[in-house]
Amino acid sequence: QLQLVESGGGLVQPGGSLRLSCAASGFTLDSYTIGWFRRAPGKEREAVSCISSSPQGTETADSVKGRFTISINHAKNTVYLQMNNLKPEDTAVYYCAGEPYGTCPPRPERPYTYWGQGTQVAVSS
Repeated sequence: QLQLVESGGGLVQPGGSLRLSCAASGFTLDSYTIGWFRRAPGKEREAVSCISSSPQGTETADSVKGRFTISINHAKNTVYLQMNNLKPEDTAVYYCAGEPYGTCPPRPERPYTYWGQGTQVAVSS
């Protein structure tokens, strides 16, 4: 059974850091594209960052560029999102999603198939 499980969310003060994890089971990440998305209250879902293995590459949204970094640990079959200098507007539920040989960045005509349950990130003083 293919599964993605996020962890690492929480409450942090502005300027703080969090590292989100997306652990994959039932498949290996070698041929998958994994993306991080977020949905803030009352807003549309936003693509935050993605990483592809074939071909290798990453993309990051302008809204978080320079603050968020995506990475992958193939040995642990896990994708990470390091979030630094967090701002209140980063408050959202963060989801990871995967697609075999998916596009990075994601395209509407080819959405990611597998989604995690989400992890809440709250940035507040």
